[in-house]
Amino acid sequence: MRLYTIEVSGKELAALELCDGKLYPVTDLGFPYNTMLELIRCGKEEDLAKLRDLAASEAVPGELEGKGFDKAAVVICSPIPEPDQDIVCLGLNYNEHILETTHVEDFREKEATVYFAKRAARISGPSDIIPAYSFVDTLDYEVELAVILGRTIKNYSKEEGDGCIFGYAVFNDVSARTLQFRHKQWYVGKSLDGYSVMGPCIVTADEIGDPQDLAIKCYVNDELRQSSNTKYMIQPVLDAIEEFSQGITMKAGTIIATGTPGGVAVGMENPKYLQSGDTVRCEIEKIGAICNRVG
Repeated sequence: MRLYTIEVSGKELAALELCDGKLYPVTDLGFPYNTMLELIRCGKEEDLAKLRDLAASEAVPGELEGKGFDKAAVVICSPIPEPDQDIVCLGLNYNEHILETTHVEDFREKEATVYFAKRAARISGPSDIIPAYSFVDTLDYEVELAVILGRTIKNYSKEEGDGCIFGYAVFNDVSARTLQFRHKQWYVGKSLDGYSVMGPCIVTADEIGDPQDLAIKCYVNDELRQSSNTKYMIQPVLDAIEEFSQGITMKAGTIIATGTPGGVAVGMENPKYLQSGDTVRCEIEKIGAICNRVG
């Protein structure tokens, strides 16, 4: 199923997409979950099963007539607008990205996965503006597969399978490279307000199937900059969850950004960083796309 967060009458509500393409607030469907985090953390399995059945139905039940919203008629927010914990990120998780950035720092001989975090008081939605701060002249894009945990875990084993994953979304790990390099770590340069973008929805794990076989692309002003497949991740999704959760509690609703393929601006011989007015489109197979203008 495809779950959105939409703004209705000043409130942000979890909504389900039905076969007519309209979005139905979960509360209007008879379930007591206002927000996406409430649905993820408190959703009873029988309620989630009923939502899956509604999403899979080829007809909208008559009693729901008039309760759905056209996507163009509402504000579509990030599926999780305000996370409780920092976003967990994997750095340099595609070989082509490692090779294109050796002039910045050489990770060709790295022995373990690079993990870092992004602070996000609020995650931008699929059509929000990416801020063009006056002190950032090296604004970069990074399309990534986002993984959303469905339950709180610690010391997870990948032998347990993907039952800890609620779903997936498209993520843009917007980065201020000057700040990233100046501070000799990545937290500041990746944590400015508006530099985490996610959407357009969460597609639940049962619909995605294998997360290691999804086409992933990024366009800037309709120019294809990044084009790869998640099968080229160095550290696959379940391996990353297992490794990072050893000794670390990861709450239900935690967002994991799994790294970006090659093609970012900083990797170019003559970097084409983002400028005001540019449009960035990030898309992943089976999930959809987010498209944001720099303003």
